[in-house]
Amino acid sequence: MKGWWIPTTLQGYRASWLAADALAGLTLVAVALPSQMATARLAQLPAVLGLYAFVAGSLLYALIGSNRHLSVGADSTIAPVLATGVASIAAPGSLRYLTVMAFLALLVGALLIAVGLLRLGWIAEFLSTPVITGVLGGIAVEIVTRQLPVIFGVSGGGGTSLDRVRRLIDQIGHANGWTVVIALGVLVIIVGAQRIDHRIPGALLGLVVSIIAVDALGLASHHGVAVLGTVHGGLPHVRLPSPSWSQLRQLLPAALTVAFICIAQTAATVRASSAGASAIRDFNRDLVGIGAGNVAAGLIGAFAVDASPPNTAIVTASGARSQLTHIMAAAIVLGVVVLATGPLAHLPEATLGATLVFIATKLFRVGELRRIARFDRLEFALATATLLAVALIGIEQGIALAMILSLADRTWRAARPHDAILGREPGTDHWIPCDIGRPTEQVPGVLVYLVYAPLWYGNADYLHLRIRSLVDQASGSVKAVVLDSDAMSDIDYTGLQALRSLTLELKQRGVTIAVARASHLVHHNLKRGALLEQLGPDHLFSSVEDAVTALQR
Repeated sequence: MKGWWIPTTLQGYRASWLAADALAGLTLVAVALPSQMATARLAQLPAVLGLYAFVAGSLLYALIGSNRHLSVGADSTIAPVLATGVASIAAPGSLRYLTVMAFLALLVGALLIAVGLLRLGWIAEFLSTPVITGVLGGIAVEIVTRQLPVIFGVSGGGGTSLDRVRRLIDQIGHANGWTVVIALGVLVIIVGAQRIDHRIPGALLGLVVSIIAVDALGLASHHGVAVLGTVHGGLPHVRLPSPSWSQLRQLLPAALTVAFICIAQTAATVRASSAGASAIRDFNRDLVGIGAGNVAAGLIGAFAVDASPPNTAIVTASGARSQLTHIMAAAIVLGVVVLATGPLAHLPEATLGATLVFIATKLFRVGELRRIARFDRLEFALATATLLAVALIGIEQGIALAMILSLADRTWRAARPHDAILGREPGTDHWIPCDIGRPTEQVPGVLVYLVYAPLWYGNADYLHLRIRSLVDQASGSVKAVVLDSDAMSDIDYTGLQALRSLTLELKQRGVTIAVARASHLVHHNLKRGALLEQLGPDHLFSSVEDAVTALQR
């Protein structure tokens, strides 16, 4: 099928794909029904709004987005941020809370659409993988501490994770045994299904079994097990939320935080679900699609949506060929909301709490943290600091700190770059670092220095002092310094001035500087800054060996 009126994700559709898309759609429904309702409860909203959000996100992304597998809906990663941001303005459970939550979805949608249209999706790269791992781990802790009171059947409370744990400890003596048993039973079903075959809908099985158990044993009426109660379904009503300007100002930090999380998580999900440059090229279009899903969710009174890594992985593994999978899933979920909400009245809150705890265990990537720790202790420290900040201080503050830490780490590394003194491999004209375990020889009077970084204002003074120190500490008298610029991408004005100062200083001491293996950019920078004239055109060489040979003569 071809035509401008056909969504990008359905163009070129083949009839032979229909069976695979239908099966994948049913699999997605089995996962989405419990998880979307659980996410709505995590945002302190009626469970049915999670289903509305899934329908809005799935349909709008399928119409506008570009990725054939990406799943969009209510997401547990952003739900705590939504709850925290709106709770500062309106009391959870109130009509005002619902209105402000829907308006926040509109704000997030507008931000994502603007980022996509302006092609600013690259801002997702401001968080490194270790810091993203820390953010997700912190959010996982936040989710678990919010759900523990639900699992134990106590009231809970507290503004931070530590406050919620303290409150839980104070109330643990009033825990409801039946509620705990239901939660543990649902967790066993979900985990068992995952271990047997990831395609088994363990969360849906746990939902059905818990509803049957509550209804058959009278656990809600006789044993105090908290249930959803009457779920008001039907078709959603379209309306435009209209909070005050003061509320808009208060919501802006939460909207920016949620939008940034959506951008970062969508980037990670797209990279994982689609190989090739086309997925990255169409990323901004994906943001517009998710933004439109947020706008639609806000207009029907739901809440913000995001790309879902686990649902996307399930859809991909189930053999989906197009976004028709998500259109079918959205239609089925909408049918459930309109026609079959009656049994949900007996659904225990503990079932949804257990489902969220399981999702949280997937966000807390222990294996990734171990790999980071083995690779670099500093990056592991950054991941740990971010995790603790998000979990103990707050998600918005933790993400802001994460961005600062990421940029600070990279800036510090660029300001204190790795370098090496080079030596010649015996019997060759190859110059290699002297500290890699292979034999090298030095040429008397010549110091060959390599830096693995551009020369810029952040490291200019450091490299000036570093080269001067190497000259002072050399075992013999240094008459020439060869700056191997093969790993130097460019030189800025401050770096040029530092190199000029170093050249004059060493010249007064009888030491000559030559530059080897300069790229065309470095050569251009030297020429524009008139340093090439100061060095002399005969002090610019295509190889280290040529430079050393010439300086020896």
